[in-house]
Parts: sequence; C-alpha cells; structure tokens
Amino acid sequence: MNEAEGETRDGMDEMAGSPDTGNLVVVLDEPQNLVNIAGVIRAMKNMGLRSLRVVNPAEWDAWRITGIAHRSDDVVESARHFTSLQEALSDCVMVVGTSARPRAAQRNYGWAREWAPRLLDAARTGPAAILFGREDRGLSNEALDLCDGVAIIPTDPDYSSLNLAQACLILCYELFLSSGEGDPDELPRGKRWAGNATRDEMEQMFQALEGGLARIDFFNARSPEAVMRTFRTLLARAGPDRQEAGLVAAVGFEIQKYLARALQQ
Repeated sequence: MNEAEGETRDGMDEMAGSPDTGNLVVVLDEPQNLVNIAGVIRAMKNMGLRSLRVVNPAEWDAWRITGIAHRSDDVVESARHFTSLQEALSDCVMVVGTSARPRAAQRNYGWAREWAPRLLDAARTGPAAILFGREDRGLSNEALDLCDGVAIIPTDPDYSSLNLAQACLILCYELFLSSGEGDPDELPRGKRWAGNATRDEMEQMFQALEGGLARIDFFNARSPEAVMRTFRTLLARAGPDRQEAGLVAAVGFEIQKYLARALQQ
C-alpha cells in the first residue's frame, strides 16, 4: 500500500462530518480518467462524504483534480492509495459493489435505496465501503467476490450504463437521505420568509377577504358561508406565511377602502 506522508493507516481515523456518515468510504478500483475521479470527489462533497480510497489509478494529479472539483482539497489530500483491492477493503465491515450488466453468477442484488440504510448501520461499527470499478468494464468477478452485495440503480434498459461520477452521486444521494441529513421537507426559504401565519392572523385574513368580497357584491346569490369555506380550504392548503396572509388581508381591506372613497366622491 502506498500512502502519502502524514496520512493515517487507521480507517477509523478517517471519520469526518456527522457520526452517521463518517465511516462511509468510497473506493475506486483502477479508475482510468482523472476527470471522472474529480467528478466522484465532487459528488462526495455534495453529499457529505469525505473518505476516498483509490486502487491503482491510471492517473492522479491533485492540482488538476482540485481544479475540476473546486474546494475539494480535504478529500484529495486525505485520499488513501492502494496497490491492491484486497488491501483497500481489508478493514471494511461491509462492502457493496456496483454493476450495470448482468453476471453469470448469482449475487446479492438490491436497489441502491435498499442498500443505503444497511451501509449506514454497518458504518456504526467500522468502515463501510461503496465500490466502483473501471469506467470501461466495471468490477471484475474477482472484485465482486469481495462484496457483500451489489447495488443496482434502475435506468432505462435501452441505455443503462451510467458514468462513474453519475453512479457515485446517486449512491451518495441515497446515503445522504437515509442518514437524515437531506430532509426532503426542509426546502429552501426566501430571505423574507416570516414564519407560518398564526391562527389569529389567518382569521384576520379571512375576515378582511370576506369584507372586501361583500363590498363588491361578490356573494350576490352565493352563500357567503359556503364561499368562505372554500377559500378557507384553498388558503389552508397553500399554507401562507405571515407576510402572505397579511397580503391577502390587505387585498380585502383595500377593496373596502377604495369603495368607501369612491362613494364619498
């Protein structure tokens, strides 16, 4: 095994980030293209993974890699280099390989989404690895023999092959979601978001809206109660924040004020 000076030999010392993902390791077996390596590192950074192991890369240039995957110096500098796959996986408590083509031998196949929580659970006790093979031919049967299972990413059967970095990103994304870091309910909010409207603010909004609609004879032959119940259902579904509820209320108030001014003229 060839290790850069100052790098640790203890896989447990590679832990970074949250406790759930610190022991997750991405292993590249004989990667052939430096751009693909950089793409893998970028995918790792996107999804909070920091531990990379590389087995006999055809090329490795830290300066060029960080030039492609910006601000990835930490992953590049801590990457561990090996001369054999067995050495790279020797301390791993679970290894999941990846493959896009059918094999003669039966393997423990599973969807990437199914393997993610199992890898995270295994990572609580030691390094758990996601293994990727060469871009041109994937993992050999000998490499797959070292795996506990094989992760499958569903794709169009007419064009099933994924780029190395694409496959890595999808696996890392599933791990990110399973770890709880990527909460799908936590979507970005605008800088002016003022928090959810309170019950009192919602009631003020409905009263102002009803008053404005009444002033323009909107209800006419319609039942105000039935119309407002529909508006309540619609606006509750929208889940307005405080600013949005205030804006709807302002519409109702302004209608009333406008008509009051018009009648005075």
